[in-house]
Amino acid sequence: MKFAHMADCHLGSWREPELKDLSLKSFEKAIDICIKEHVGFVIISGDLFDISLPSIEIIKETASILKKLKENDISCYIIPGSHDFSPSGKTMLDVLEHSGLMENVMKFKDNKLAFTEDKTGVKLTGIYGRKGSLEIETYQNLEKDHLEKEPGFKIFIFHSLLEELKPKGLIADSHSLTLLPRNFNYYAGGHPHIITYKKYTNYGIIAYPGPIFPNNFRELEELKHGNFYIAEVSNEIKLRNIPLNIKDIHIYNIDADNKTPSEIQKELYSIKETDGIILLRLEGTLKEGKPSDIKFPEPKSYCFLKNTSKLLSKEAEEFKEIKTENIEEDIIKEYNKDIIFSNERVLTLMNALNKEKDEGERNLDFEDRIIKDIKKLLEIEL
Repeated sequence: MKFAHMADCHLGSWREPELKDLSLKSFEKAIDICIKEHVGFVIISGDLFDISLPSIEIIKETASILKKLKENDISCYIIPGSHDFSPSGKTMLDVLEHSGLMENVMKFKDNKLAFTEDKTGVKLTGIYGRKGSLEIETYQNLEKDHLEKEPGFKIFIFHSLLEELKPKGLIADSHSLTLLPRNFNYYAGGHPHIITYKKYTNYGIIAYPGPIFPNNFRELEELKHGNFYIAEVSNEIKLRNIPLNIKDIHIYNIDADNKTPSEIQKELYSIKETDGIILLRLEGTLKEGKPSDIKFPEPKSYCFLKNTSKLLSKEAEEFKEIKTENIEEDIIKEYNKDIIFSNERVLTLMNALNKEKDEGERNLDFEDRIIKDIKKLLEIEL
């Protein structure tokens, strides 16, 4: 028996039309490979779409691709990720499920997380991902005993970064492995856009297949293409990386330190025409002039992207030396001398007032929530 494990498709995420189309082509290639490999079913561990309500064009293209699975009697199982989850419940995943193109396995029966059984006999269940790692509350309240005692081959689908598999140096919210129910054969993870897996005692294989297509400039540099897993199950589970190389990536890094705009322009002539994707990264402090003085070429390519976020003029470099992260603290210290609140309390109040309205939340409910938070911080009786 074989199954496919995908995650983090983020269909519709790219602003550039060429890359938006390429992410769809990468997803379609993955589905075509699944059909050719005769997998029993496909798992998508969250973030099929980049937002909960994508454009009609993206939905139509996605439905057309998923229809191929249905025509080949291959089931598709999914959970909402932090991007395609919606607190209001208005998500296109429901539309696709009602169309019979996929099935959301996060289902409760009698207030308990239930299993969905595939025709292969495999039992699947899972928990969604939410922005800010708010899914941790669901895990903390989750009754796990019946999940852990359920017999048979079991797969748990989740959309969270686990501390135990967190790459060194990655700054992101993460959960402990112990939050997950034990005794599953396979844990199909999504969310951190990393390609890795590891087997843990009392758990099983915990796997992240990476994104179906890189979702930003840095990921294009590092990953260069999408990826997913095909798992072959016999006496044990064997995972195969399936790369999704649609277009070649050509990377150009130019050091701008102590150079003039005209000198950099000469270096830009080294960029060659290609049918692939060109990534240009410029970093450093110019000897003179401003970044806007550089006239960038538009070499013939499938798509040309440039990153100049760390390209500075001398004036900008001098301004950068001012530490902005402590500006709020410094201002509070200067003007809070005659106020009864501590500097820490003022900062806490500022953060409370900086909250955003949740999707689908009424203005009145949002205002009530802010007022309650402020009263609590000020120790005022509610």
